Amino acid sequence: MSAKGLIKNQVPKWRDEVLTLKDGVKLFSRIWLPPGEGPWPALLMRQPYGRELASTITYLHPTWWASNGYLVIVQDVRGQGDSGGVFTGFQQEASDTTRTHKWVRSLPECNGRLGTYGFSYQGLTQLLAEPESPPPDCLAPAMTGLREFEDWSCEGGAFWWHLGIAWGLQLAALKAKRNGSQEIWTELHRSLEEGSYLREGTSLLKRYDPTGMAMQWLKQSTDAAATWLSHVPPKEWLKQPMLLIGGWWDPHLKGILEIYNQSISAGGSPELYIGPATHLDWWEGVNQHQLAFFDCHLKGKSQSNKKVPTNHLWNLTTQKWQTSQNAIETNIASPTNSWGLLSKGMASIDSQDGIMEENSKGNGLVYLVHDPWRPVPSIGGHLSPKPGNAERSSVDNRNDVATFTTKPLKESCKLEGIPTLEIIVSSDQQGFDLCVALSVIKESSYEVNQLSTGILRVLGKEALTAKPRKVLMQPLLASINRGEQIRISIAGAAWPAIGVNPGKDNLPIGAPSSKCLPITLAIELEGSKLIFKSLLSNKEKTS
Repeated sequence: MSAKGLIKNQVPKWRDEVLTLKDGVKLFSRIWLPPGEGPWPALLMRQPYGRELASTITYLHPTWWASNGYLVIVQDVRGQGDSGGVFTGFQQEASDTTRTHKWVRSLPECNGRLGTYGFSYQGLTQLLAEPESPPPDCLAPAMTGLREFEDWSCEGGAFWWHLGIAWGLQLAALKAKRNGSQEIWTELHRSLEEGSYLREGTSLLKRYDPTGMAMQWLKQSTDAAATWLSHVPPKEWLKQPMLLIGGWWDPHLKGILEIYNQSISAGGSPELYIGPATHLDWWEGVNQHQLAFFDCHLKGKSQSNKKVPTNHLWNLTTQKWQTSQNAIETNIASPTNSWGLLSKGMASIDSQDGIMEENSKGNGLVYLVHDPWRPVPSIGGHLSPKPGNAERSSVDNRNDVATFTTKPLKESCKLEGIPTLEIIVSSDQQGFDLCVALSVIKESSYEVNQLSTGILRVLGKEALTAKPRKVLMQPLLASINRGEQIRISIAGAAWPAIGVNPGKDNLPIGAPSSKCLPITLAIELEGSKLIFKSLLSNKEKTS
């Protein structure tokens, strides 16, 4: 091993060790030791993708953490990597986490102090433990959530098609590798490489991993009577020092905010960062944030030892770090009420017809036709194959997208929270999707820069009746300048972020097919309103 900038005999060393559980299952871990003499505080990551990788797609290699004075342990969870047993997903982790923590603290190189880190699956393993289990000294979950429905598989009742299928195939490929099935692994990998997974992915999952989490979530997403798991961390764990990391374009962002709020309710003082990040592409400096957090709580350094909750939010338009309490300059006004939508019926073909007006009750009727032959594409945001910033003028120019735009703002304002559109919609078929985007239009360039997206799926006879519908979008923080315009766009599809709604509740949802029906949406604008739910609590606000 070698490390640039380290003296040769100071390079951290590593070894593999095995923890044998009460049921005889053996969990394999790789342990990196700091240079010099211990014992040291420990950092633990429990993950299903291979301990050798150690989540280096987003984190610095364990040798970096070890060179900063930490004993680093990366463990293959049950049924993954070299660990024994059968992989069954989140439900298996509580008891294994409890026993792993006890084992780590017993290692001769560990001084008894334990912190946990990791994102996504390995973010949730930090929070799952048996009741009354001694908590770690601090936790740093990133890009994760507790609720399998809202935080892991669906948005507005619609299964995350691209993300869910792709992740399911990754887990299926790991299963094939573990079983020595090279041909199956290659078939699954090729489907992701070539993009054919969007059409053939469900067949591959049924064939190679029919009981996996992705397949089960897909089945449950169309079952109104399905019971969904919401995982409950021990209360004492939520009270521990906690650093939470989220991204504006990460699908688990609402999950991170829920954990933040639960920690506060339990009496904790969590620290929150929401930055310009997708699930896999983070901002520079995030590893240093975590190192400072661990140095504070595992080594007694005081630079971030706070007794009250704190938040650090990246403003999407000013591109500066701010806080929720002082998100913008004090001389910038914020709108005080909701916006209503108005149209004379041409909002899908005339950008001047659809109006979004502050304090308006809304007025008009707009019809949209969703054609499954050419579904409206998803771009950017938190669910698309290419997440992040997106300029969506070409999408908004389609005749199957209705747009509602403010006049150029006379006062600058902030948009902070969870954008929520309330509107009355019905369809001529037994099923439809509402796919909504919130954008800002620049004064000089007229670019339509997408800030947030949201989805609502309606299935069955309920779709035939004109009822109030509520679409919750991705949380955001953005400052809108004087002269700029705010826009809401509405469509009947967001392919392939979500599967195409076939218009019948007895047909499978997925890739466009000859069985999918054209769907006409009747959008009644009277009573329509765009409001913002609070970012850091469950209360609503209209800012």
